[in-house]
Amino acid sequence: MKWILRSVVGLILLLVLTGGTFKVFQARIGASVFERMAGRLVGLDQTATLEDGLHVYFCGTGSPLPDPERAGPCLGILAGDKALVFDTGSGSLRKLMRMGFPVGETDRVFLTHLHSDHIDGLGEMMLQAWIAGSRTTPVQISGPEGTGVVANGFMSAYRTDAGYRTAHHGIAVANPSGFGAEVTEISLPSDGAVTVFSEGGVRVQAFLVNHEPVEPAFGYRIDYKGRAVTISGDTVRSDAVTEVAKGSDLLIHEALNREMVAVMSAAAARNGDAELSRIFSDILDYHASPSEAAETAQAADVEALVLTHIVPPLPMPMLYPAFLDGAGDKFDGKMEIGEDGLMISLPAKSDRIVRRNLLN
Repeated sequence: MKWILRSVVGLILLLVLTGGTFKVFQARIGASVFERMAGRLVGLDQTATLEDGLHVYFCGTGSPLPDPERAGPCLGILAGDKALVFDTGSGSLRKLMRMGFPVGETDRVFLTHLHSDHIDGLGEMMLQAWIAGSRTTPVQISGPEGTGVVANGFMSAYRTDAGYRTAHHGIAVANPSGFGAEVTEISLPSDGAVTVFSEGGVRVQAFLVNHEPVEPAFGYRIDYKGRAVTISGDTVRSDAVTEVAKGSDLLIHEALNREMVAVMSAAAARNGDAELSRIFSDILDYHASPSEAAETAQAADVEALVLTHIVPPLPMPMLYPAFLDGAGDKFDGKMEIGEDGLMISLPAKSDRIVRRNLLN
């Protein structure tokens, strides 16, 4: 019995000593780990080893509803040596930079429409593109009518801060001539897609979608070396998306589960918040459901479908099947719910689709 007691006491003493030793060296270990991480990540081109092709960065798969897992709508696309950003929702730029996207080398920002959740990170986008790239010319921004007013508003809001950056870092890093944006407003015909960017073998087409009463609202198609991605933007089920997406490898389509949102509307009403209940009820008629997105992907004969602009928020994967509500039965290809940090690569001269998560 005594030897058992001595063993227990010895084990406790060992644990105490080990714990004390760990505390003594914890700071040193942490500093060493941090130094190694910094050496692998800070200042290095994390895109240097990517194959030539289209690379899609899901930097924001959320909506206006508060979501701890998802930033506001945003996609980064690398096509050859061209860096393009589509929408700039709140919090998305920080995730895009964490994913290793070359924000400072952004060639153009495209906006699908001017709802707040798609533009509320635009000021940060302009600032980061300027400073991270030590730009001497402003970032290019293209979007629907009204984009100029929006961009000018953000430039006014950030102009004082821009002065601080130049005073602190100097003209070599923060040249005032590179601050802000140069805007091109896109006007489209009632049907068909129009080329709005064509450089370095990359073609971007814009087309009208139905997000009434928001007008105009755009979708986009990006082609590069035989690979193609179509972005629906915010829309109900749309024949325009189906037509433009034909031949695409990947369709990125917004999705709202109406039954789940109706449950939230009813709950808000029961809890005495009539205004919130009305908001939930109002958004049911200008978004596509997961099943409608799947039907669009099937009709367009795309290889893969990723759902984004997820409504309502899905804080845990166990909710995914309920959100999809049988949508997988309506599409023969690969379908998934987008998550922040996902990157999908479409190598040139290949039919492969490669996915990875850059934030886990």
